[in-house]
Amino acid sequence: MKKSARRRVDVNLDELDRVLDGARQAPLSEADYEKIKDALHAMAAMLVRPRNTEKTSAVLDEAEGSGKAATQPDTNAAQPVGHGRNGAEAFGGAQKVKIAHQSLKHGDRCPECGEGNVYGQKEPKVLVRIVGQAPLAATVYSLERLRCGACGQVFTAQAPEGVGPEKYDETAAAMIAQLKYGSGIPFYRLEQLEGQLGIPLPAATQWEIAEEAAELLKPARDELIRQAAQGEVIHNDDTSMRVLRLAREPSDERTGVFTSGIVSTSAGWKIALYFTGRQHAGENIADVLQQRAAELPSPIQMCDALSRNVPRLPTGVEILLANCLAHGRRQFIEVAANFPDECRYVLEMLGQVYGHDADARERGLAPDERLRLHQERSGPVMDQLHRWLEAQFAERKTEPNSGLGKAITYLLRHWRP
Repeated sequence: MKKSARRRVDVNLDELDRVLDGARQAPLSEADYEKIKDALHAMAAMLVRPRNTEKTSAVLDEAEGSGKAATQPDTNAAQPVGHGRNGAEAFGGAQKVKIAHQSLKHGDRCPECGEGNVYGQKEPKVLVRIVGQAPLAATVYSLERLRCGACGQVFTAQAPEGVGPEKYDETAAAMIAQLKYGSGIPFYRLEQLEGQLGIPLPAATQWEIAEEAAELLKPARDELIRQAAQGEVIHNDDTSMRVLRLAREPSDERTGVFTSGIVSTSAGWKIALYFTGRQHAGENIADVLQQRAAELPSPIQMCDALSRNVPRLPTGVEILLANCLAHGRRQFIEVAANFPDECRYVLEMLGQVYGHDADARERGLAPDERLRLHQERSGPVMDQLHRWLEAQFAERKTEPNSGLGKAITYLLRHWRP
């Protein structure tokens, strides 16, 4: 069944503002009512449009006359096995308590028949019990004190073994850091939760604990940066970040704050680094690569085509820049509704390349074998696509300022045959 095409609606915000202002004074006319209705329906269609996949079949309708009919999901298909519950073996982090039988032990006479002996079973019966508790629990030790009535000497009970001298031990620091930087729970929100559970934990105190623990982790962080610099393929990208106050040099004219994600991969390992500050991803990756061993070959840098992702490296240090094909593909996905035929062609051509890569991965090809496969199979496809893209402008089939033209320009500008 062919999906109904979405009707294109041109929305003039000034006109909508005029209509809404007029609605305060008098009822809407029929024409104004239709304008508001069309705008709301268009907005609702954009909000509910599923974007959980970017597969070509989901972005575009099947081509007319292709003979492929859209199929409805089979409601009678067998459901995957599983009931959503976890067995006892799944609770690896739970406290394990072994409970012996209250009246019997291995080798005792059976109390039921009185003839045989009972023997321990390999698998015990397990009970899983889950209780609620604060993310950071506190224990208050009351140490008894005794005072001599004659000399006034005070004698205090010894703290139990294992109770350290610090109020917040290493596990508290680790949990705060995990909740904040691993799970994204703000300090103030954790403060509220702990306060509601009767354990005061101010946000300022959490910061001091995390800052002190970070000093101990710096050597490990520095070693991760050094090892990441030795990677074969290094990915990097930026996202904006909100920081309440960032110390800057007086001459610094920048106002933005960024978090750069850098993922370095090599045979058998992957290292993810994050840097938050005034520097862009290209500057951060340049700092990382300064620790690269001189005898290693040039790494491959994978990123999108923004100029600030490209590092300015010192003389003698080189990289092999590879712009992300997925970003170029996404440009056509964004305009597929307006240029379905042209975008279908581009997406299906790129789909062949992705298919060849999936084949290489399934076959477990080594990197050099995977490269040769792409050169033999994907190379002709990409050459044909490149000629088609250039022809769109050369033969004036596409307006450069249109959405399709901008997508083509983006892909051609960063084309690396």
